[in-house]
Amino acid sequence: MPILTKKWNDPVDPADGLRVLITRYRPRALPKSDETWDIWHASLGPSPELHAAFYAKGQAPISWQQYQVTYKSEMRARKELIEELARRVLAGETLTLLCSSACNRESRCHRSLLKEMIQAAVERLTQPALA
Repeated sequence: MPILTKKWNDPVDPADGLRVLITRYRPRALPKSDETWDIWHASLGPSPELHAAFYAKGQAPISWQQYQVTYKSEMRARKELIEELARRVLAGETLTLLCSSACNRESRCHRSLLKEMIQAAVERLTQPALA
């Protein structure tokens, strides 16, 4: 099954499967009744420090290349959670990774990086174990 990516406020589609919010912070002023996700994994969002560095909050911005390296490093501590999502994909579920409504460029968003990590975990989990 596929892994899709969207913004949390994109229209819900039945083909989305399990909608997973992967932002560090919950969208502001959004009533619980208006949530568009099934589960929220704040720990899959970039750390507050990385987010601030990328968006130049109080400092010079870091490059996309540095962001990728740092985010992937942060996600090493989330290996079990990433593998849990990969197992859901292997079981036939569709996942839709949801990011901020302000994140308009998927190719420069952690959701694209996380999608790659989950896909890599799917591949690892389907490889035969070495004897």
